[in-house]
Amino acid sequence: MADVVDIDCGTLWIVATPIGTLGDFSARAGQVLEQVDLLLAEDTRRTRRLLTGLDLSIKGRLRSFHEHNEPEMVPVVLRCLQEGGDAAIVSDAGTPVLSDPGFELIRRVRKAGFSVASVPGPSAFVAALAASGQPPLPAVLIGFLPPKKGQRRRRLAEPIMGQASTVIFLSPHRIGSEIMDAAEILGEDRPATLMAELSKKHERVEIGTLGSLAIGREVQNPKGEYVLVIGPPRSEFRSSGKPGSLQAHEAYRAALELTGDRREAMRTAAVGLGLGRREFYALLLENEDL
Repeated sequence: MADVVDIDCGTLWIVATPIGTLGDFSARAGQVLEQVDLLLAEDTRRTRRLLTGLDLSIKGRLRSFHEHNEPEMVPVVLRCLQEGGDAAIVSDAGTPVLSDPGFELIRRVRKAGFSVASVPGPSAFVAALAASGQPPLPAVLIGFLPPKKGQRRRRLAEPIMGQASTVIFLSPHRIGSEIMDAAEILGEDRPATLMAELSKKHERVEIGTLGSLAIGREVQNPKGEYVLVIGPPRSEFRSSGKPGSLQAHEAYRAALELTGDRREAMRTAAVGLGLGRREFYALLLENEDL
């Protein structure tokens, strides 16, 4: 039996929700949501369905919270906290604030002297990065790219995109143009992993380069949630023998988990890093203990 969560009055809770599988929702998260006086949700209908599916009943008010009404909702939250209540914020899926509204709310709550606490849980950013086979550190979350082509290409051209593994959330109806823009700006040989429907039954992963992932993508009609993890340029992670070897082993392990076949995993990982099979195998041999 889970312990009862002790909630201090005057706390804003940041609660992570499942990105695809209800079983990923923690008992502690459920206890917090049932006890707060005000629950802010990106989409109240979707959150009600989630609560129903988890057999949770909330005592507090459920209010819509999104980028268009954040300024007017800040005073509502502050009033709740000032009156001795507690509030929580959830997004449609994953950890709030990272790629959703909430930063200004948290800043104002802290400035007013109230507590802000997180209930850790699912995160598409962390899940994708960990399973991608790309270098985990340093890494940066870009979130969704701008819908307009000019703004999108300028974002992709920012210096930080060439210095670390980069995680991008893709819009299904723009997935082809977004990957092609990334390939043109960052280089077709840039290693990348495309992941769809993370944590769901039909989760899919493609490991390759931006160029290979872009092929034929514009004529497809994809559905679901997509995450693109772009590895750093090969010169960044192969500046010495050890980083190259680490990258090779990470890519091989990820590919082996997906394919279940050693030979196919070797081929997939080598292509993903833009290497020939012999060159890739040589990197694996540099550090056989990994």
